[in-house]
Amino acid sequence: MAMQPGEIEALIKAALPDAQVTIEDLAGDGDHYAATVISEAFRGKSRVQQHQLVYAALRGRMGGELHALALQTSAPT
Repeated sequence: MAMQPGEIEALIKAALPDAQVTIEDLAGDGDHYAATVISEAFRGKSRVQQHQLVYAALRGRMGGELHALALQTSAPT
């Protein structure tokens, strides 16, 4: 079962309440998305650590309900 963009955004915001989240469906199939996530929680963390925070927020749905997620992460400027 595919995920809706709103579900992805809600999961990320539940884990990172201050996050600004933009989700784009790349293929129109509900399985391939791009996400831009901006959160103060990312400040001082490596890109890998930032992505790990987002993947943790998705609670195991990567590779199952959500096949691919291209991430752009950063702290607010």
